[in-house]
Amino acid sequence: MKLKKVIASALAGTMLLGGASSVSAATELTFWTLNTRQEAVEPIVEAFNEANEDIKITASFYDTDGIKDACKVAASSDSLPDMWFNWGGSLGQFYVDNGKTYDLTEYAKSNGWEDTFSAGALNLCTLGGQLSGYPTSYNVLGVYYNKTIFDECGIEVPATFEEFEAACAVLKENGYVPMAAAGLNGWHVMRWVELLVEHFAGADLHDNMNSFDESWDNEAVVQALAKYKEWVDAGYFPDGFLTADPNDTIMSFGSGECAMDIQGQWYDGMILQNELDITNYGVFSFPSAEASSRMSAFAEMTQFNKNLTEEELDAAVKFTDYYYSSENVAEYGEYYNLPLPKEGEKAPEDQINVDGMIETSNTNGTFTITDQAFPTEVADVLFNAQDAIANGQMTPEEGAANIQAAIEAYQAK
Repeated sequence: MKLKKVIASALAGTMLLGGASSVSAATELTFWTLNTRQEAVEPIVEAFNEANEDIKITASFYDTDGIKDACKVAASSDSLPDMWFNWGGSLGQFYVDNGKTYDLTEYAKSNGWEDTFSAGALNLCTLGGQLSGYPTSYNVLGVYYNKTIFDECGIEVPATFEEFEAACAVLKENGYVPMAAAGLNGWHVMRWVELLVEHFAGADLHDNMNSFDESWDNEAVVQALAKYKEWVDAGYFPDGFLTADPNDTIMSFGSGECAMDIQGQWYDGMILQNELDITNYGVFSFPSAEASSRMSAFAEMTQFNKNLTEEELDAAVKFTDYYYSSENVAEYGEYYNLPLPKEGEKAPEDQINVDGMIETSNTNGTFTITDQAFPTEVADVLFNAQDAIANGQMTPEEGAANIQAAIEAYQAK
């Protein structure tokens, strides 16, 4: 306390004696992001703060579903951080609809973002007619598989839906769980279910269903949910998968218990982080009935608080530019979803599956991942249906009807 008083007195004396002299306070900004990136973010924040005495960044870390909940609660009490990690689609749209996030449209035009970021990433971050975030990744999902297990079982990469199911049967016969799945919070199991919807509905109907121009209470959805139940009953997913944490599937996949997992290109980084031999793993697009075998896709971004001043926004963007700079990507590559959504970017050489996944998505096409296509209220009904159908507490017909009822209730609001 005495030291603080001495400092305060000295500052007061300086102001009195010097007249024009002053001490400028640093611009202090809070940043919420994922704890899976903490080992990179902490040293990046420390280095940035040391190099920029006029800016101080304080980071807080959450798991995937924790950050969704924390931001929603903070939005309701007007206590959002200055910037936060988020996804596109309905997850990012919430903060646009409720007037919580900074509209970056004019800022991007003034600072040439159209020459920096890929058009696809900017498009996925444009919600409700405004650029709602700084694009940080463009992600596509494929089926990761264990090459050693496939070779041992004499399985070729499946090119058709029938071959995929045949591969699952052979894997099960040989003592392997065909597909990693974790039902806690719904979104990991959803990745398998949405591929079944794509298979039975086809691209056009699936897109029209996701835009709510066509009903989800149809035969294609019933067939998809029935096939999902068939896979559950066949033991193609791990025992107890409905309560498993989706952040932990790397454990069953990396140990060889499960032969396949449905993940995006960030999985290369996770494989490296867990010191697994990445040459033992490959990726293929799920072979749907559509000739293209489209891949699920989504964007990630940093959203900025609507209440930021121009000075604070400049500081926030400066930090984000530094976070996603080439020097930090080179240093902490396994903690990014690469390649960055910038023109001309490529994945690091050790992330051997990434560039191929992006190229495949460009060839095959993509559809918006369901939990970004759906508002939260509808996604939750899908997640509940997945659990109930797996447990035999709901029929596929009831699941399809419930999803459509949730859509109609959402539209009526």
